[in-house]
Amino acid sequence: MTTLYIRDVSDDVATTLKERAAAAGMSLSAYVNTELAKIAARPTNAQVAARLRARDRSSGPTTDEIVAAVQADRR
Repeated sequence: MTTLYIRDVSDDVATTLKERAAAAGMSLSAYVNTELAKIAARPTNAQVAARLRARDRSSGPTTDEIVAAVQADRR
């Protein structure tokens, strides 16, 4: 397991993180580790864009159907 040291964290940010950790019943280290794991698990914007480009959209609505639906909602 790797150890990270984070420098120059503002007092406001540190205080907020400590409060959130306490509210969750966790140490600051455990809380920050959990939050970093959540961030690391999220796909990057590039990964999301690549997945969207790879999708098969041949069975979706046509442009005309979309425009008609939008216009119908505006009436």
